[in-house]
Amino acid sequence: MQLDRLRSTAGLDLKGKRVLVRADLNVPVEAGRVSDATRLERLLPGLRDLAERGARVIVISHFGRPKGGRDPRLSLRPVAAALGELLGQSVVFAEDCVGEGAERTVASLLPRQIAVLENLRFHAGEEQNDPAFAKRLAALGDIFVNDAFSAAHRAHASTSAIAHLLPSYAGPLLLEEIEALTSVLDRPARPTAAVIGGAKVSSKIELLHNLAAKVDTLIVGGGMANTFLLAAGVEIGKSLAEPDLTSTARAIVEAANARHCQVLLPHDVVVAERLAAGVPSRVVAARDTPADAMILDIGPNTVAQLSGVLDAAKTLLWNGPLGAFEIEPFGAGTFAVARQAARLTQAGRLLSVAGGGDTVAALNAAGVGQDFSYVSTAGGAFLEWLEGRDLPGIVALTEAA
Repeated sequence: MQLDRLRSTAGLDLKGKRVLVRADLNVPVEAGRVSDATRLERLLPGLRDLAERGARVIVISHFGRPKGGRDPRLSLRPVAAALGELLGQSVVFAEDCVGEGAERTVASLLPRQIAVLENLRFHAGEEQNDPAFAKRLAALGDIFVNDAFSAAHRAHASTSAIAHLLPSYAGPLLLEEIEALTSVLDRPARPTAAVIGGAKVSSKIELLHNLAAKVDTLIVGGGMANTFLLAAGVEIGKSLAEPDLTSTARAIVEAANARHCQVLLPHDVVVAERLAAGVPSRVVAARDTPADAMILDIGPNTVAQLSGVLDAAKTLLWNGPLGAFEIEPFGAGTFAVARQAARLTQAGRLLSVAGGGDTVAALNAAGVGQDFSYVSTAGGAFLEWLEGRDLPGIVALTEAA
């Protein structure tokens, strides 16, 4: 991707212009109310900037996965209301994202006003990247701003096709995300470390191969570490693992070693007979995992080792928990290492970037969600970037006129 070709709206005269902003309003809604407004809160500075510069701001977004067209349960109306509350100003809501209703809403907007259009995915043309649907969207704006990094891995009409129809720019959130990711992957201060956890190796094979070529220390945790332990000849009892991927795990370790990247696995672990709150648990050496037990967290010696790695590092990338953090007491290892990373970050000694749904939840559970250098709210797009893939939504912006 030719990232140097990305343009921001800085310096543009936006007075009276219709600015079509692709945002990510895909937030959790319970009983008609937004239950986690983190993504909306991150949008506020960018939307306010456009409005204060005299733009007529039109926000478009997907919401959920509607099947077969319009679904009242997946309307963006409650999200638009929550966005208005956070902005402290009225946000106009259009019952559709194209057609007469959307056109009337946009035509009625005054400079500095903000509108939210209905769920893009109510139209099949959105996910089909249909040029005709993109043309109908483009007719509503004078310029296009993509500020939804989390949707940039999808070649949809509102992220890809539309960028070729209007003067197109990268929004501040998208640029912020790219800056954070390039700072840890492409031009990091060394030594660099990556914490990669989660349940399955199968979901992160490309990511692990890519990072093994970029970081100095690759820390593997969570359920996927069990597959690596099994590949190293360690008996893991009843632990979650993917035995058919042991050869893949060995290949990743060999590739990392060839590039002078150290792969670290847990050497002591917390085990229990089952995964449930309050069950008896104990710490054992990984090689001594009982046949009737499950590995559910890293042990204190591993925590100490990983804390030492972070203490020596200058750059950290984190994706995935190191244990079953959702259930007490199996979050202790993840929380301890996360708090060490946060302390070093706050002391100015570590650049820390984290992302992925479970990762954000784990850092918040540890009480350090605000203490990393950057925490991404993107899911699939974050992972695909770590895998080294080109993201269609960003490629489209670099190709735009």
